[in-house]
Formats: sequence, structure tokens, C-alpha cells
Amino acid sequence: MSGEYHKPTRFEGHRFDFYVGGEDPARIHAVAHETARTLLDRGHEAGPGELVDRMVAYTDEHGIDALAELWARASAESLPGALWRLYLLRALVRQDAPAAANAFRRGADTLRTADEVVAGAPTPAGTDEVVALADAILHGAFTGDLADALERAAASARILASGWLQEAEASDAADPARATALTKRAARLTSIAAELAGCARLERADRLE
Repeated sequence: MSGEYHKPTRFEGHRFDFYVGGEDPARIHAVAHETARTLLDRGHEAGPGELVDRMVAYTDEHGIDALAELWARASAESLPGALWRLYLLRALVRQDAPAAANAFRRGADTLRTADEVVAGAPTPAGTDEVVALADAILHGAFTGDLADALERAAASARILASGWLQEAEASDAADPARATALTKRAARLTSIAAELAGCARLERADRLE
């Protein structure tokens, strides 16, 4: 999913530095971690959600290309890697909110675990509620308890993965291509859920960097 951006990626000239050896990989790594930590710290220092609102508004308007350049290649269990996955999860929900809400409902019904409670999802979870949940989790990472936000995101990803897997199985006979695409999405979300849960554990131990 790390290649699925909210809007098509614009491959501008300066981006060749990342692919032709013009940028030191160690420097890219350092910048990813520095920006993630700075944004997280400033999000807690600013007025209630002020900086986060501006960041989210920017990515909603321009896509998440800039964040991809900064964070997409960071380790899955790192601060920039965790924030990248939070943005990806929110983008996935918002790009087709009715489908995400349907998957969320099916997943919650199928799993019958505590994930729905951990995620903090209202019951029933309609389209507006699922979008609001994704927004709240992202905002909470910057303005509240990061580990809690990561655990909520992991639970949401598990629910969505289960729901889309159910849809894949239901679509298999009539539309195999759609079933394959949904199965791959579910598998990626399952991986993201595990990565976010790992990040939450690291954050609880004060080792997420």
C-alpha cells in the first residue's frame, strides 16, 4: 500500500536525487526521523490541533506525495514509518468512504473481537463515523497519546482487512479480478496492523524513534 497515494504522484525533477544516487541514504533516513519528531513535538506544543489541522488540510488538497518522499521508505517500526502508515490508513478510508464503512461493518461483525472497542468506533459505524474515526486517530497521534493512537489504528486496520477479505470471498465467482485486488488489500492491511501494533509497543517502552 505504500505505493497507493491519495493523488497521482508527480515525478518532479528534484525527485531524481532519490533514485540516481544524488542523495545520501543516511541523510534521507535522518531527515525522515527529524521531521517526524519535530512535527510530533510541535503538534503537542501548538494550540489544540492547530498544526495538525494545517498539515491534514495540506495533504487533503495536494495529496501525500511530500510525506511519501519523507517517510515511505523509513523502517516499518519507526516513528516516521508509523506516521506514514497512519496517513495511509486515513487516505484509504477517505478515498472511498462508503466502501470503507461497509468493510468496517463486515469486519467488525466477522471478527467479534475487542478491536471495535479498541478502535473507538461508534455503533453502528456509518460512512461519516468511519471517516471521523480515521481523522480522530490521526489527530490523536499528534495531539494526544501516540501509543493509544497507534493501537486504535492497528485495530481499525484489522477490522478493515477482515471486512475486505469477506468481500473478496463474496466476489470471487462473479468478479475474480476484484476479489484478487481486495485480497491483496486485506493482506497489506493485516501487515500494516501488525506494524502499527509493534510501533505502539515500542512507544509504550519509550523506544520508538
